[in-house]
Amino acid sequence: MKVIVDENIPRMTVINLRELGYDVSDIRGTEQQGIADDILWRKAQLENRILITTDKGFSAHRNEFHYGLLIIRLKQPNRSKIHQRVLHAMKTYSKEEWPQLMVIMRDSFQSTWKSSSQQ
Repeated sequence: MKVIVDENIPRMTVINLRELGYDVSDIRGTEQQGIADDILWRKAQLENRILITTDKGFSAHRNEFHYGLLIIRLKQPNRSKIHQRVLHAMKTYSKEEWPQLMVIMRDSFQSTWKSSSQQ
């Protein structure tokens, strides 16, 4: 499964996802580091990737066609908590479920939104 992580996702999460067999694109340390959210969103769509972020602004795209959107929203986030919630979400939903699915992982619950938008 192909994913792209925003800069706010811990490096340990990127490493762990790769160890689990995910094709992870991480823009940290590249010329794309710091790109605008709309450019990151387009990149995720052009590359058919699930976008993983802590930026709730991406939820505005929930009604557009997309390959999956995972937003981590915690009251007191730290690398460990973000890492745990990302891994939980990625293990909860199958590759087939992610297209058009937005998942918001909070401290103790999650919300989902499935768009009916077509490509």
